[in-house]
Amino acid sequence: MKQQISVTTDCVVFYQNSEAIKVLLVKRKKDPYKGQWAIPGGFLEEKETLEEGAKRELKEETGLSVDRLWQLKAFGTPGRDPRGRTVSIPFYGVVTSEEKVQGSDDAEDAQWFQLDQLPDLAFDHSEILEEAKKSYFSEIKNQ
Repeated sequence: MKQQISVTTDCVVFYQNSEAIKVLLVKRKKDPYKGQWAIPGGFLEEKETLEEGAKRELKEETGLSVDRLWQLKAFGTPGRDPRGRTVSIPFYGVVTSEEKVQGSDDAEDAQWFQLDQLPDLAFDHSEILEEAKKSYFSEIKNQ
């Protein structure tokens, strides 16, 4: 039996100032998890690279463009997406100012949240965010 597996890309974007570190989240417009906050992302299109997919989804859902992204590990635990078997390849990026964002496409809203004041996240996005934080803090420490 042929297995049907979908691939998504997600994009964790950080902004840091002297007071706090913030992360960009979107409020989902559709099920599953309609009305819940999530990391911007979505299904990969057939002819795009993983990074292109992450950048496209970020731009479509928030209006934000980033120049540089770093790929994290893959997330593919069965059941992570109620729509079917889905593997996510998340990325993280950093912006130097708290850019204006607006929910669009399948995102009802987009907002910056302080890392210590996050809402509950859809899917396994809290795990993805933890992985992104480890990479981000490691990068800061090495600068």
